[in-house]
Amino acid sequence: MNVIIIEDEKPSARRLQRMLANLQIEANTLLHSVEESIAWFSENAHPDLIFLDIQLSDGLSFEIFEAIKINSAVIFTTAYDAYALQAFKLNSIDYLLKPIDEEDLARAVTKYETRLPIQKSVVLDFDDIRKMLVNPLDRAYKKRFSVKIGQHLKLIAAEDIECFYSENKGTYAYTSDGRNYLLDVSLEQLEPDLEPNVFFRVSRKFFVNIDAIKDMISYTNSRIQIKLKTFTEHDIIVARERVKNFREWLE
Repeated sequence: MNVIIIEDEKPSARRLQRMLANLQIEANTLLHSVEESIAWFSENAHPDLIFLDIQLSDGLSFEIFEAIKINSAVIFTTAYDAYALQAFKLNSIDYLLKPIDEEDLARAVTKYETRLPIQKSVVLDFDDIRKMLVNPLDRAYKKRFSVKIGQHLKLIAAEDIECFYSENKGTYAYTSDGRNYLLDVSLEQLEPDLEPNVFFRVSRKFFVNIDAIKDMISYTNSRIQIKLKTFTEHDIIVARERVKNFREWLE
């Protein structure tokens, strides 16, 4: 498999390169800007797969596709909120949210491999995607969620939810009055509807509401343990690779 990485942060590019090596995938070409990438694609055979950061130092990576027709599969790597990535799903494009998780990376690679030899050329509506990326404040997030209780539907205000979490293949909303409600969506499907200034995904299992945080405690391996106002059913630990972003989110 011929793979390249386009990422303007060199340490992040090298980290992804090492993670791919653990999957027996060599990514020997690392590109770091729109200009460099356009020059490289003009002079080299296109790879099978591109790991592509959205925001590069000299512009959005979509400018590469606008300049050159690229016939490669793409897995986007991005720190953007998940709602902005819905457009990629519509085009069957995979994406990984930074910081990249090893299990997520392995799944994305497997998904790519199982699709071969399907045509891999990228067809995206760049204008629509760009609008979604550069105007995040225009996004309307859910203020309430409906849950089914027996034959009845109940509305829960987002502000009353201390956390969302997954357990035994189910997704739950835990409210400030100490009740759990089973939802009919996964955490991944739920993420685009959550206000990013209010809810943060601290791990693969938990989203927490900033207004429900009671205490934060240093934990092993440079992690952080979170105590919520009423939720005590499980320990909530900020994953090590998410600690930096979590600290920034708090501010």
